[in-house]
Amino acid sequence: MNQPAYKHWHVERDNDAIVWLHIDVGSTNSNNSANVLSSSVLDELNEILEKLTYELPRGVIVLSDKPNGFIAGADVKEFVPLKETAEALVLLRRGQRAMNRLAELKCPTVALIHGFCLGGGMELALACRYRIADEDPRTRLGLPEIKLGIHPGFGGTVRLPPLIGAPAAMDLMLTGKTIDARTAKKIGLIDYAVPARHLKRAAMSVIMNPPAPHRPGFIQSLTNKGFIRNILASAMRHRVAEKASEAHYPAPYALIDLWVKHAHDPVKMMEEEAASVARFVLGKTAHNLVRVFFLQERLKSLGKKTLIAPQHVHVIGGGVMGGDIAIWCALQGLRVTVQETRHDAMAKVIKRAYALFKKRFKQPRLIQAAMDRLIPDDKGVGVSHADVVIEAIFEDILAKQALYREIEPKMKAGALLATNTSSIPLEILSEALAKPSRLVGIHFFNPVAQMQLVEVVSSFITDPVVTRQAAAFVRHIDRLPLPVKSSPGFLVNRVLMPYLLEAVTMEWEGVPAAMIDKAALDFGMPMGPIRLADTVGLDICLSVAEILSQRLNVDVPPRLRELVSAGRLGVKSGQGFYTYHGDKPQIPRAKPGYTPPADIAERLMLRLLNEAAACLREGVVADADLLDAGIIFGTGFAPFRGGPINYVQEAGVDIQRKKLHELEQHYGKRFVADAEWAEL
Repeated sequence: MNQPAYKHWHVERDNDAIVWLHIDVGSTNSNNSANVLSSSVLDELNEILEKLTYELPRGVIVLSDKPNGFIAGADVKEFVPLKETAEALVLLRRGQRAMNRLAELKCPTVALIHGFCLGGGMELALACRYRIADEDPRTRLGLPEIKLGIHPGFGGTVRLPPLIGAPAAMDLMLTGKTIDARTAKKIGLIDYAVPARHLKRAAMSVIMNPPAPHRPGFIQSLTNKGFIRNILASAMRHRVAEKASEAHYPAPYALIDLWVKHAHDPVKMMEEEAASVARFVLGKTAHNLVRVFFLQERLKSLGKKTLIAPQHVHVIGGGVMGGDIAIWCALQGLRVTVQETRHDAMAKVIKRAYALFKKRFKQPRLIQAAMDRLIPDDKGVGVSHADVVIEAIFEDILAKQALYREIEPKMKAGALLATNTSSIPLEILSEALAKPSRLVGIHFFNPVAQMQLVEVVSSFITDPVVTRQAAAFVRHIDRLPLPVKSSPGFLVNRVLMPYLLEAVTMEWEGVPAAMIDKAALDFGMPMGPIRLADTVGLDICLSVAEILSQRLNVDVPPRLRELVSAGRLGVKSGQGFYTYHGDKPQIPRAKPGYTPPADIAERLMLRLLNEAAACLREGVVADADLLDAGIIFGTGFAPFRGGPINYVQEAGVDIQRKKLHELEQHYGKRFVADAEWAEL
């Protein structure tokens, strides 16, 4: 028997008196590709649950009619116009009221999960008595609110720790990470992980014969007791401090305090949870992290998957970058041939692939399937079958051009030809092609499996259709495409290189490397520039710097050439600016009594900001938002600052320009303010 129609929900009562509560947000609006818990969605849910309280069914099953997932979370758009804490509290209490009503129903309730179940969606699932999820690896569960500068606010902080124990619960909330269904089952977050074809049957079985709800084990239960909470909280704060400072990211610290003070009193904790989120959602950190969220969504929108349907990718070059590109494409379900004649290099690719697939998939059959998709191809046979050919050989113009002359006649019509060059303009490379308009840049960053951004590079020669198809391919492999103009260094390397070179210059002047890195970390960068240069490889830094120095006002510090000449290339050689044991550097202590210069951070960041302004003036990207997005996702630029251009405007354009002028007076022409500062 069907119930009255709602805009976002469909209520169906079957012959067994089970209510199937389908969520399909804005089903009449094609722009709503995911379920989000907006005010109108929550209002309808509250109304439905109020009726069910008085017309109690045998059980309630909550499920999504969207093919891509369960519920993505709260509607972040509703955060943006908030001006007062009271307004935020209204939104939060609306959500809490719905979750509490669901939790208080006097019948079995089941969250039937496929795809993503995140944030408010996870909190809704926690309010159900049982949770059943599709065992497919694409099912992802988590509470990522911390990445928006807040923490769960619809009862998640109250319900999760008692369910699975404090260590696992707080780890999920403090990191914002997502887990698959099998992992979720292992820790008790869900009750069953089953194949998609068995989901509905499993839910009906649970309603008809309700098992005892999950309860944590004795040790897990102890972790929420008062005398244990204080001990665990100290360790949690220490782990959080290793990743983020309280000054920059206050929400995780507040979450720990909330749990310590109120975990024994769920009603009080629910009130304090809402009050805490209401405060943070109006703060600068949350404001900028929400901005970053929307920047990410914009990048996603730039690659329309319908423009290309890749099945086979051919990667030429089995070095670290080429191999990792191939591995990532295979991980995403594509058939990949890797053209590499050096057997030792190919063996390393296979070894790295197995390690990543094992970590991501865990199940032997899925690991083997991914390995089967990654095919060594020393003869280059895959070129003629591939939908996308990616050249990832060393940065040498003549070598790349010779390769293009060889492979172009073998490629099938309509296949994408992409280069992963990090700095060579496409206009030069495409001179070797009979059809130069087909060459596009698809520039990945190292490490490929961690860096979300991919620059999609086009020259004035590149066919616009090819550029759009390249962006679509990037989305097919779950990466963020950033369209950039072909120019020296493109965007990310060009903006990053002056920052790195200024760090090298300061080290050459005698400033300890560790103090340079600390100044960057204190600003909010994820890694110091000296450590970053060592990680990227000093030989690669030198190569990019020399290419940029030929076309831009960039001087290469002698210290960089000196280290490369001595074979000190960074992590890969075991020695660069630092000495390494594995990936970990030995950090030498500064001499007793040494006082570092006060302007380290300003010298670093203003070189970066000035180059960002120049890129904006030259139209390397279409606008300031895309520039901010590129630098955040391509370099890890302090997300809580909202991007370099956003940071300049928040910190004060005139103030920053004055600092640039002072640095120019002291250190020379490399600090001359770009003309774009007058426009900012």
